[in-house]
Amino acid sequence: MTAISKQIPCTYATAIFLLALPTALLSLSGCGDDGTSVVATLDVHEVKLTDFDILLPVSGELAALKQVEIRNRIEQRAVIKEIVAEGTRVKAGDVLVRLAQEELSDKLKDAQDKCNTAESARIAAEQALMIKQGERASELEKAAVAVQIAHLALEGWRNGEVVSKRKSLEIAGETAAINHKRLVDRFNESAKLVENGYIPRDEYEKDRIAMIEAAAKVEQSKLDLEVYDKYTFGQEEAKKKSDLDQATAERGRVEQKFDAELVKAKADLDSAAFRLASEKERLQNLETQLQSTTLIAPIDGLVVYATSLDSSNGGRGGGDAQPPQIGTELRPNELVMMLPDTSRMIANLKVSEALSGRIELGLTATVFSDAMPNRPFTGEVLSVSVLAANGGWRDPNRREYTVKVVLDADESSGLKPAMRCKGEILLGHVKSAIAIPVQAVFRQGPVSFVYVRDGSTIVQREVTLGRSSELQAEVLTGVSAGDEVLLREPLVGESVVRLDPKIFEVAPLAVEREQGSVGDASMSAPTSETAKGEGRESRGGRGGPRVRGAKGAEGASAPSATPSGSATNSAQPSSTQ
Repeated sequence: MTAISKQIPCTYATAIFLLALPTALLSLSGCGDDGTSVVATLDVHEVKLTDFDILLPVSGELAALKQVEIRNRIEQRAVIKEIVAEGTRVKAGDVLVRLAQEELSDKLKDAQDKCNTAESARIAAEQALMIKQGERASELEKAAVAVQIAHLALEGWRNGEVVSKRKSLEIAGETAAINHKRLVDRFNESAKLVENGYIPRDEYEKDRIAMIEAAAKVEQSKLDLEVYDKYTFGQEEAKKKSDLDQATAERGRVEQKFDAELVKAKADLDSAAFRLASEKERLQNLETQLQSTTLIAPIDGLVVYATSLDSSNGGRGGGDAQPPQIGTELRPNELVMMLPDTSRMIANLKVSEALSGRIELGLTATVFSDAMPNRPFTGEVLSVSVLAANGGWRDPNRREYTVKVVLDADESSGLKPAMRCKGEILLGHVKSAIAIPVQAVFRQGPVSFVYVRDGSTIVQREVTLGRSSELQAEVLTGVSAGDEVLLREPLVGESVVRLDPKIFEVAPLAVEREQGSVGDASMSAPTSETAKGEGRESRGGRGGPRVRGAKGAEGASAPSATPSGSATNSAQPSSTQ
């Protein structure tokens, strides 16, 4: 692409340039021998074939890979009697805090006494249950014997007394009948003898009376048998059965009574056992709390008081709270101190949501502590948080993931938790690529372009970008090694040959997608095809090519995002207004 540069007086161009020059711009413009404007060499970069790393700048704070909370485990008033000084490095098993234990000792004695009383009550309830069980067995046995006796009485009466009684009545009837027949025969003989005068009349009357009495006895025996069968047998049978039923019912009542008493005795025993278990649990809890009056270091580490931590991290009120000391009263489960193991340190680094997908486990990182800015510490990515954290009320739209980097450092390095740090995560490496500084890349809509110096003229040229780092971007097409690109936008008075405005014309949907993909310009990746570096996919670094809006990075006017902006026909050079 060629063009004829428009010539303007040097003094006029210099005056306009000085008026429009931002205070932060370090480059200068000068005048050539022929009176035209020229570009200072400080604003120009020569395109070369080079290697560069794809680095992601990050910041965060240090923390221990392993740390333990030391809390007050006493459930009542706890007063510090002895505490190790903050900043002390302790070993596992060292005493950290001693708390007052007099009140606990008194409660422990009282709990022991209540435990003994509950044990006695349990034993008494157990003995009472055993006694009731014995009484129940004895009374049930007696009731069973009574039932058996009543049953035998019924069977004995039915098979013995009834048979004997009937036999006796039957014999009495037969005897009365025989005697009656005998007396009748005798009476008849007496009647004959009286008629013949052989016996006195009185003897005859006696035989007649005896016959009548014998007849009465026959009737009486029949009546006795009838009465027994109809009435006496039924009465005696009902009484015997009633005796058996009463004995059976009594056995049931005895069993029910003692079952109820056994239920109560068992309930008393369960209650006594529960009270004993409760008292033992309370006693054990007090013994544990008494042991907890001496807080021991479970691991090697550095003593950090909870008051030194931010209140959001479990401190006792932030920086305004007084550090724990002798006489300080602690709340139940209050955090007293943290015990970080400083032999293995990690850096908790914040990465924006847009770049979190590029972080892989095992990536190399270099971290600089703010306390030791000139000493690098290497490490590798240990993990990436599952969920992102927002920026809070200051920036609710900001979303960041925490990347944990384990550092190659030991206790002698001097690193401590909560130190601020900065660093870089190596995302990849680009070899033998045409690369230019990211300051030289500009963007208008979906098109990326650079300004190439061609003598005294500046030519706007479209480029296709590949991988990029915070400082450099790979150029796939558009420039070649040896070209000189401008590191800023053209100034007033500089001759510029611009691209055809038609290349900036895109469909509305494409514009909408492009605008939606810009995001934070300082964290955006270059608009290029995805490339690969060292076997990993790279999509541009945190500081990719700048996206120009209403103002450029140096404050000068930027090309308009519409095709009718400041871009001109490529055949007609023009001056930026």
